[in-house]
Amino acid sequence: MTRKPVDTGDPDRLYTVTGGRSRADDTFDLVTLVVSESQATAGMQSEHVRILEMCRHPTAVVEIAAELKLPITVVRILLGDLHDTGRITARHPRAAQSAASLPDTALLKEVLHGLRNL
Repeated sequence: MTRKPVDTGDPDRLYTVTGGRSRADDTFDLVTLVVSESQATAGMQSEHVRILEMCRHPTAVVEIAAELKLPITVVRILLGDLHDTGRITARHPRAAQSAASLPDTALLKEVLHGLRNL
């Protein structure tokens, strides 16, 4: 099976979408959850509008990029614009849980055994 190359869009369009910017800050990684804090307003860039509509519920950055069919870097720049104006909030996934807060291994094995018996 051969992989189809990913079309990242016309470079001129990407340049226009980002206003010529090529670097985003490190606020948004692939699994950062984004939530809209406002509605779209008249005159907003169409990509910004789509992000606000998509993020009515927490949505990961990677999902936004996939839905918009844009490279992650471009999406991170767009998210930075929205974040700077207070239109979105970003939540990073919780840090790794401590071993004490994880379920007991024996319990997990019992659950797995029960599922296999179904």
